[in-house]
Amino acid sequence: MTNMITLEPLTAEAFKPYGDVIATMDRDYFMINNGSTRRYHQLADVDTETEGGRTIISIFQATPLTYPLSVSMMERHPLGSQAFIPLFGNAYLILVAASTGDLEQDRLDSQTIRGFISDGSQGVNYHRGVWHHPILALTDQDQFLIVDRAGPGNNCEEVHFTDAETRIFNKGVLGTQL
Repeated sequence: MTNMITLEPLTAEAFKPYGDVIATMDRDYFMINNGSTRRYHQLADVDTETEGGRTIISIFQATPLTYPLSVSMMERHPLGSQAFIPLFGNAYLILVAASTGDLEQDRLDSQTIRGFISDGSQGVNYHRGVWHHPILALTDQDQFLIVDRAGPGNNCEEVHFTDAETRIFNKGVLGTQL
């Protein structure tokens, strides 16, 4: 069992099993407002209506954690998607893990955790039920626009790892085990 998590660049293809990358690079657009504005349309699908939920917008202000980080827990939102869009253009880190797709019986395998780095122009939209680590800012007082679900039901589940399942994650060089 490897204890280290490898960091890779955030791309739409690599992130596809977990959700959407919200970015304009290499995306189609159409002109609006008499030709003065490019509209990059439907970059992610917001999924919040399960069990009477509604879509809300919030701002999170984050402080960097201490690295190397012992990854001993992850969370998921079984009733809706959750999008993070950086407001200040700063790079940030993302940890996600494979899901069986069975929201009732799913147990996270810490060996499936993948680490990504956003270049600061990319947001992410976690699909409903995707295991992820809470926000991992690299810049003090960084802010993120959050689009997620409010409403009835428990929309945040956490899993805590045993000591043997805990993984180590360190910010650093792309493509290396951190």
